[in-house]
Amino acid sequence: MTLTDHPAVRTVSAALHERGASGVVRILPDSARTAAEAAAALSVEVGAIVNSLVFDADGEAVLILTSGAHRVDTAKVAADAGVPRLDRATPEFVRTHTGQAIGGVSPVGHPGTVRTYVDHWLERHDTVWAAAGHPHAVFPTTYAELLALTGGTPVDVA
Repeated sequence: MTLTDHPAVRTVSAALHERGASGVVRILPDSARTAAEAAAALSVEVGAIVNSLVFDADGEAVLILTSGAHRVDTAKVAADAGVPRLDRATPEFVRTHTGQAIGGVSPVGHPGTVRTYVDHWLERHDTVWAAAGHPHAVFPTTYAELLALTGGTPVDVA
């Protein structure tokens, strides 16, 4: 089985196609589990990498799509989202809500709706790269398209 045949990558590819995304999934020869690894593999700034971070908001999954150059101020984003707090999600929680493993969580292709927030900082890049369901799979997009693909809410994360 090639990585393009991986179930999560197929699901993400189908979701991108169904939603009219301009980019296609690209398979990297090495892992891109971190923003730094992805940036190095793609020869782009770390800020152009979309980190897909899943948090547990009292049992509800909250996905924050942030620039690889940022840390998320969870108290600030929780207040903006109207939830008491955002807790770090367990690997099992992430897989349950996204169908994907940490290190490859895509902004799309989840089994259900996941409340999503998108870091304004990503708008500074003409092209941003997001995970596509596996640590070796990514796809290019734009900030505006990322908002449209996810139905996400723009937010300042830091």
